[in-house]
Amino acid sequence: MFLDLSDEAMDTEPSYSPPPKKPDPKPEPKKEPEPELPENKKLAKQEKEQGNAFYKKKDFPNAITHYQKAIEHDPTDITFYNNLAAVYFEQKEYEKCIKECERAIDIGRENRADFKLIAKSFMRIGNAYRKMKDYKSAKIYYEKSMSEHRTPEVKTLLSEVEKIIKDEEEKSYINPELSEKEKEIGNEFFKKGDYATAVKHYTEAIKRNPSDAKLYSNRAACYTKLAAFDLGLKDCDKCVELDPKFIKGWIRKGHILQGMQQHSKAISAFQKALELDPNNAEALAGYRACALENNMDGDPEKIRQRAMADPEVQSILRDPAMRMILEQMQNDPRALQDHLKNPDIAAKIQKLLESGLIAIR
Repeated sequence: MFLDLSDEAMDTEPSYSPPPKKPDPKPEPKKEPEPELPENKKLAKQEKEQGNAFYKKKDFPNAITHYQKAIEHDPTDITFYNNLAAVYFEQKEYEKCIKECERAIDIGRENRADFKLIAKSFMRIGNAYRKMKDYKSAKIYYEKSMSEHRTPEVKTLLSEVEKIIKDEEEKSYINPELSEKEKEIGNEFFKKGDYATAVKHYTEAIKRNPSDAKLYSNRAACYTKLAAFDLGLKDCDKCVELDPKFIKGWIRKGHILQGMQQHSKAISAFQKALELDPNNAEALAGYRACALENNMDGDPEKIRQRAMADPEVQSILRDPAMRMILEQMQNDPRALQDHLKNPDIAAKIQKLLESGLIAIR
């Protein structure tokens, strides 16, 4: 018999393959049954839950009763002591709260309690001391809590009490009489040209009386002599913040900014001084000098073009009243003092000075 084994004679129908069987689902691991609690622990847990229910209702006497019964059934569980301490805290019985937390810590240590629970006990002691305004003790216990378990809550509490402690120490250090003595010593060293030593005494004077604006002005003068302009400027800012009407503070600020080549800002400082005293010769001289320097910083034509491109400058120059004032100032420079008394006009003049469009000779 002849067998045709060519491809054409072969059966080209695909053979059937049964789909692969899905693997049998893995049986879920059997949950181990929770170990049966001893009878005393069961009773303690029941008492704790009842205590929690009364605590939520703010029925603190009944909460205390049930927490104490829980402790009687199982004196080894730190949680019961912590809960009892929480009740005393709510009742403002802070000494009792502290005592109970200390018991909780001892019991917790003995029975290898979770460090988070021990940290909670330390935190609650800290809270109790804080309520009693014993901030240094509160700080100690917040730090102990952090050593057991660091949390953002305790970190914030620690930062707050540290700030309170610092503020209290600064307040207790204030003594205006000693401040005045330190200022006088600083003045003597300033006159001798020993500015570094003068700074030390002015700094001590400030610590003794931080609300005296003049002390910052004095120290700023020393920093200026020492070419520490940034520190001097900081003191001037504090000076005029404490006493906005202290002319010397504004003038000193103007001179420091002038030394830092910040002419526009210096003009603002001198202007503040002139608003307080339009006839102050030092402020007026500083104002004019800065305005002149500000205008000499670049090419006059470029300065003019840049200024005229500013919409605010354009608005000022379109104002007929301002044009009259500028003409008057050109004919009579002394008129500037009168115009600077008006804050709105002074602000516009300052803008023109800063732009370099006008100058005061």
